[in-house]
Amino acid sequence: MAGDQPKSWPDLVGIPGTEAREKILAEDPTLQVGIVRPGMMVTMDYRMDRVRIYVDKDGIVLRPPTLG
Repeated sequence: MAGDQPKSWPDLVGIPGTEAREKILAEDPTLQVGIVRPGMMVTMDYRMDRVRIYVDKDGIVLRPPTLG
């Protein structure tokens, strides 16, 4: 991952999660990018190679995706 790689993507809030995932992977294809739907369980471990995209019931990004 490049040193100028963002740790957060606030500009992706409000777009479809699948589109957000594509944009993040276009910047860094080595990242593990997952979409988290309402009610899904996630682990609490912190990983700098992972991005979680939290979406609403319609698949729209709710908050800025971040590394960790």
